[in-house]
Amino acid sequence: MSSLPASVPHPAAVELRCWRLDNFRELRRLRADLRDAVAGSANRTPGDLAERMAVVATELATNALRHGLPPTEVRLLRDHDRLIIDVADHDLQAAPVLDEDRPLGAGGLGLQLTREFAVDVGWYITGATKHVWAGFPS
Repeated sequence: MSSLPASVPHPAAVELRCWRLDNFRELRRLRADLRDAVAGSANRTPGDLAERMAVVATELATNALRHGLPPTEVRLLRDHDRLIIDVADHDLQAAPVLDEDRPLGAGGLGLQLTREFAVDVGWYITGATKHVWAGFPS
């Protein structure tokens, strides 16, 4: 097992949208809203980008809901040619851990998918929240 790199994503990023999630039922709305937001924010045809970002946002939000402390907050950010998914929860003690040896089908592949779909991934802690983020070219 390994930890994601600790780093703050693109400090000049501007928030485009924000979703607060209190339960797993809200993930469907997040995916649909995020696809629409990416389609309206991408510099190129969003197609696969919107779907990859929706998968990553859902995986990271699921991790936050399952392993973190509520509420979970998902933000869509833009920094020049980059779109960023930033997912926060309130568990400051647990660093996100990547289980690189877990076989397919065994669950717990959210961070592996995130690393596969995003161009950069990391995490950081603020005063009250832990954030896991993933960047995508827009």
